[in-house]
Amino acid sequence: MLSPVKSTKIYELVMEQIKDIVKKGELNSGDKLPSERDLCDKLEVSRASIREALKALQMLGLIESKHGEGNFINKNFENSLLEPLSIVFLLLGSRSEDVLELRKIIEPETAALAAENITEEQLKELKEIANELNNTSDVEICASLDKKFHYKIAQASDNHLISTIMFSISSLIEKYIENSKVHTFNKTLVKIHHEEICRALETHNGIAAATAVKKHLQLNSLT
Repeated sequence: MLSPVKSTKIYELVMEQIKDIVKKGELNSGDKLPSERDLCDKLEVSRASIREALKALQMLGLIESKHGEGNFINKNFENSLLEPLSIVFLLLGSRSEDVLELRKIIEPETAALAAENITEEQLKELKEIANELNNTSDVEICASLDKKFHYKIAQASDNHLISTIMFSISSLIEKYIENSKVHTFNKTLVKIHHEEICRALETHNGIAAATAVKKHLQLNSLT
């Protein structure tokens, strides 16, 4: 049923203006917003409306307030917005088979793309994560590092949409890895597979990278 259209509140219009200048690139991550007084003058609204808008944007994770310094565009605002979505996925739950199917669809082609675009710095970070993973036996830490390893590959793909999707399902992946006990029963093979993935990425061989990830995920399905 249709309902009457309500007038937009002033603070909501202020929020849209601030979000718009971020979209246009006039303000970037880490940049300081104009003072409340300047915002009042430029937007010709009351300080109460400005404060209400800033509070709402802070709750959304778009801005952060630093005491005595002012308001800044959050450096990690995308992650702060996606984290609740990741938690929702985790709370809703999903069958292990569903998680594995999703990983098999997304991750091999992501690795192939990463092989084309990965930087030396990203490759170094990936190897450091793998090395840290090899040197721990704690199941929860292993699951967290394993998830981080695969998310780093998604970031290396240089495709914002792919890395966003991987971040939003990261909690599910971590829980899946932990429950699969792959690091309990197949830790040596996991180490070998991660090394194969790293080698393929280092040589920028997309086919080899995709194949290595498929092989690795098949190991997950056997546990």
